[in-house]
Amino acid sequence: MTGSPADPPTIGELEAKYSLYCKAMRLLLKEGRSMEAIRRTVCWSRLEQLHICLPGRYKSPDYLYAVLKRDIS
Repeated sequence: MTGSPADPPTIGELEAKYSLYCKAMRLLLKEGRSMEAIRRTVCWSRLEQLHICLPGRYKSPDYLYAVLKRDIS
């Protein structure tokens, strides 16, 4: 049974959707969004949660932003 929309996602749910969050950040960068705008998104906060909880497994959103921005440029 899943929780209400207001319930925060579990670490397992965040891990399962990691690639979607990275894809969302890539799309935001391709759209030309500023870093400030991207920092206010759900994908950024979810990537940040993963990094805080599992820093050995997931890079910080700042790092991902820099890598994706470089790849797109």
